[in-house]
Amino acid sequence: MQLKNFQLPVISSSLLACAFLPIAHAQDTSIQDIEKVVVHGNYLDGYHAHNASGASRMDLAVKDIPQSVSVITSAQLEDFQLTDINLALDTATGINVERIETDRTYYTARGFDVTNFQIDGIGLPLTSGNNHAGDDTAIYDRIEVIRGANGLMTGVGNPSATVNYIRKRPTANNQLDIKATLGSNDLYRTEVDASYVLNDTFSVRGVLVDQDQHSYLDRYNRQNQLAYLFLEANLSENTQLSFSHSYNKSDANGNLWGALPLYYTDGTPTDYDRSTSTSADWSNWKVVNNNSVIELNHRFANDWRLRATYSQKQADEDSELFYVFGTPDRLTEAGLTGYASEYILDDKHHLYDIYVDGDFELFGRAHQLIVGVNYSTLRYTDRSLYDFTTGNGFPAIPNLNNWDGNAIFPTLTDGENGSKVEQKQKAAYITGRFNIIDDLHVLAGGRYNDWETRGVSYDVNRDVNDSDFIPYFGAVYGITENTNLYASYTETFQAQNELDINNKQLDPVVGKSQEMGIKTSLFGDSAVLSATYFDVQQTNLAVADPLTIDLPPTEQRFMGSEGISSHGLELDIAGEILPGLNASIGITDFSISGDELVSSYTPSKMLKMGAVYTLQNVAGLSVGANIRWQDDISRSQGVVGEEFDNVGQEIITQQDAYAVADILVKYELNDAITINLNVFNITDEKYLTGLYWAQSYYAAPRTFSATLSWSL
Repeated sequence: MQLKNFQLPVISSSLLACAFLPIAHAQDTSIQDIEKVVVHGNYLDGYHAHNASGASRMDLAVKDIPQSVSVITSAQLEDFQLTDINLALDTATGINVERIETDRTYYTARGFDVTNFQIDGIGLPLTSGNNHAGDDTAIYDRIEVIRGANGLMTGVGNPSATVNYIRKRPTANNQLDIKATLGSNDLYRTEVDASYVLNDTFSVRGVLVDQDQHSYLDRYNRQNQLAYLFLEANLSENTQLSFSHSYNKSDANGNLWGALPLYYTDGTPTDYDRSTSTSADWSNWKVVNNNSVIELNHRFANDWRLRATYSQKQADEDSELFYVFGTPDRLTEAGLTGYASEYILDDKHHLYDIYVDGDFELFGRAHQLIVGVNYSTLRYTDRSLYDFTTGNGFPAIPNLNNWDGNAIFPTLTDGENGSKVEQKQKAAYITGRFNIIDDLHVLAGGRYNDWETRGVSYDVNRDVNDSDFIPYFGAVYGITENTNLYASYTETFQAQNELDINNKQLDPVVGKSQEMGIKTSLFGDSAVLSATYFDVQQTNLAVADPLTIDLPPTEQRFMGSEGISSHGLELDIAGEILPGLNASIGITDFSISGDELVSSYTPSKMLKMGAVYTLQNVAGLSVGANIRWQDDISRSQGVVGEEFDNVGQEIITQQDAYAVADILVKYELNDAITINLNVFNITDEKYLTGLYWAQSYYAAPRTFSATLSWSL
């Protein structure tokens, strides 16, 4: 493992560990007085998160939220070594992780792209609808997944889901956790997580991660470094101020841009080794993310609360990429061409959010209310360069089965193109939870969004200005002390800049999400079960106007379409379902209409199940399994050409239904030391990562890891 590029964080890690070693024995006055410190950290024991706040900003019990919600707890993240967001969301009910490349990922739910990602309830849609390089989960206490439209907290985007990261904060007690992981493909990972109460006013939490791993894919390896600091100050008994910053660096070499061809010219499917890669030996992709958050919380005398947040997020990317396109001949493997590019991105978000919330009485009953405003800006510029002159920018690719990635490095100075775009969003929102009658609560409100985009992206004008009011209505009725029935309706909108036949900007794409279900607490509130029926529509999506389809692209006009819809069922259970057995189980069964392509490549049936059993007769020993199953998917790839006997035959890429199983054995040697042994894809299942694009690659074979954890 090469650490020379991360000397400061590694040295800091060592110093941090040394600084916190005396914690277990310290008896100074700051430790004795910690009961005076107001902290906001939250530890969830097991797989049942009793509360969630991402759907409404109200910290409600999961069964009191009129929407389908699941939570990936810290116990799940640690048990199954879910160290990045892709691995974590693989376990979330209803979420499909589309790994189109090694360092670029899309997410879908209910047939729509998931673009809304929040940190502690604050966030914006992903700039390009996808995630680059992934996110390390070491700084998160848990991850909330709110399925369907989230009209109250975002309002913009697709009616799919919202992912809300809840960050780690200083804990009431001093603690130090150190983890070291070794695994297949030269995996080396070190993680330090420390929380310390400095005095009556200040407490701090810090996380450092250093990870280096090669890959089962030829030529691919990636180094990740993460540094996180959260400083909290209790300015008074009722006022807290916090500052946090996270630094996340991903340095990938031999990464994919695009993926493997999936069929030959005669229409038969390809079947490469799992290690086969289309990357050049010089391919690289560096991503650096910095995120700073300032948060002020104040509780008024009447028990109302004010929360003000400023968040700044910046992403810097620099990559030299190599794409392979074409269709190979089945006998000779000839027919593929390389395509080199340099890509640079500078992306900056600024977000301001302030709201007040509290209880009030009306008609002799207590109710809750939240009122807030939000302002955000996003500025991004990117640039692409190519080689059109030296002959090295588009080389012929030999047989992929034995290609070693040896491509002459091109001179990437030609065809400069890119984007310069600025987005602004102004929003105001109000939410009330009204106690109508005994056992009936109504959650109602709305969000007004004003959205403006200015700029050009790869010669396409992105100017758009739109606004809309997003309503939300939900009702929860308690039929017993432990069981609730619920129903909800909300919307999202997404501005579009296409023009109609009269040269007027099309109205926004509107997403409508309706669902109803039942939630019940089980086994003395140690688990919660929810069953949901949902119906989602996205309307007014721009399609080409037939009257202008033969005109040049700049003169073509568009019209709103019926769009795409989906409906189906979700079943989710999480918690301790038997003594010593913690489980998270999710089942999804739905169908998509309005887009045959999306319907074909999206799994309509999925099972997610993670379970860990702590043996009752062997102290400290736990065993577990994490299973993910999906039904078959396919993608139409065109038809066979005239030079073959089966001319005109439709080419279908098929991925049969498959299951992936991971297992773990965990043994607590004592109160301080724990050993985790994990096996991933234990059956060595070979499958494509997805068919979201017309290309794909094979997922990882069976791999292993061992983690030693030391806690004070």
